[in-house]
Amino acid sequence: FGGYWIEDVEAPAGTPSSSDYRLECNSTARAYRKHFLGKEHMNYYCTGSSIGNLIMSLKHEEAEAQEFLRIMLRSRTKTVHDRISLAGISQLPSVPQIAKETCGIVVFLSAQGSQLIVAYDEHDVNNTFKFGVIYQKFGQTSEEELFGNNEETPAFKEFLSILGNNIELQDFKGFRGGLDVSHGQTGSESVYTVFRQREIMFHVSTKLPFTEGDVQQLQRKRHIGNDIVAAVFQEEPTPFVPDMIASNFLHAYVLVQVENPCTENTTYKVSVTAREDVPPFGPPLPNPAVFKKGPEFRDFLLTKLINAENACYKSDKFAKLEGRTRAALLDNLHDELHRQSQATLGLGQAGEEDKLENGGHGGLLESFKRAMRVRSHSMETMVGAQRHRSPGVGGGVPASLSGGGLPQSTSECTKSTFTVSELVLGLETEGN
Repeated sequence: FGGYWIEDVEAPAGTPSSSDYRLECNSTARAYRKHFLGKEHMNYYCTGSSIGNLIMSLKHEEAEAQEFLRIMLRSRTKTVHDRISLAGISQLPSVPQIAKETCGIVVFLSAQGSQLIVAYDEHDVNNTFKFGVIYQKFGQTSEEELFGNNEETPAFKEFLSILGNNIELQDFKGFRGGLDVSHGQTGSESVYTVFRQREIMFHVSTKLPFTEGDVQQLQRKRHIGNDIVAAVFQEEPTPFVPDMIASNFLHAYVLVQVENPCTENTTYKVSVTAREDVPPFGPPLPNPAVFKKGPEFRDFLLTKLINAENACYKSDKFAKLEGRTRAALLDNLHDELHRQSQATLGLGQAGEEDKLENGGHGGLLESFKRAMRVRSHSMETMVGAQRHRSPGVGGGVPASLSGGGLPQSTSECTKSTFTVSELVLGLETEGN
């Protein structure tokens, strides 16, 4: 189709099994929670960088008699996550040295800082999804015909039962996907499921309100047209052209054709199409792309729908929206960490909650003792770094810290520091 790609089926040798139905997600978004949160590490923020605000997390690790430095560096355009080997370095640079060498930043603490950072990192982690489900009869080629269908045939009901459970919308307590659960304005029932700890609400065209005299059926289009991915169900093969549904949001379709419905030999043929700027997503279609009715088909279909939506977010339209959101959230995070740092250092006003978080005394040394619980020489090094901070070096202050870090050293930063600097250079040159 013009402006859309159609997924090719794999060769028989690459036919996936149910164990290959992997949900594709942004592992970097979850890296802070997995590797840093609740463990000894340090967080820093930087002002005055040539590429805008930066938030950095550093953590010392030991594994199989080797030492590593795990780093997360966040800019307004992307986040870089890496683990750098410290093998062959005779004198390890201190964490403050690495931070200062990288972008001119030194130390501050706030118990709230880590929670703010994990909230920022996971702002686009999605555990709720809404998908359109469209019933297409043989020969229907227009949006008005698709949204005008009211009948739910036994074959279509059987397909819906594979997707999820039929639920009453009135007073429904789960994820509602924009449907009305109080006044019945979006129909009385829908299809809902929980799949791999993710809630999914389906906007089924035949269950949304039908309005007599409304050719466009705006009540139905209002929901399905604002979904990003939709499944199209057919009982008889008939051409489906994505452009027949006018929508700025719908970016991918999964077409399902049933054969031998409501029998022990029911099978479903699957086709996939998406806008040309949507990257490919798994699981790949087998060859032939035909599934027997059962749990494996359900696993494939739901995984495909979720991965389709996550891939659509990388298209030009949604990537630009996400880029603006990310930049604004990073700047807000930077400003909040700066406010907390000023309060911790006694340079600003702290609320009662901040005072409790920081020990209630407002003293920098007390804050270090309460948050770190590490060797005294480590603490002295970081306090010294704070006291002797050169004015005008980026204007940055560390954002938060939970526990200790690398063995401290007064040596010049060596290979590790320059590797960290390369991460900053990568942010400058690659962007997103």
